Amino acid sequence: MDQIRILLCCGAGMSSGLLAQKARKAAKKRGLEATIEARSESEAGQYFSTIDVLMLGPHYVHLQEEMKALGKPYGVPVVVIPQSIYGMLDGEQLLDLAMESLQIKE
Repeated sequence: MDQIRILLCCGAGMSSGLLAQKARKAAKKRGLEATIEARSESEAGQYFSTIDVLMLGPHYVHLQEEMKALGKPYGVPVVVIPQSIYGMLDGEQLLDLAMESLQIKE
């Protein structure tokens, strides 16, 4: 995979926006081509054709099955971000989780 396209999904986008920023820095540090954006959960469905993985904030675990069904035709895995990563705004671990879900090894 030449580039990883990650969409983070939460309510207003504040925390996920900061997390996306930190994950972009982590990707750059690792020399990875990555597009990492944050959007509201209400917008997520329109992005499946342009992303590789959808990552939900831990408070949206109840949407995981619905989003998996929407992502299935596109082959997009849907992952719930653990509270430990989300709460600490840990871009490095978020990137690791995304790569693991896509079965990408550095």
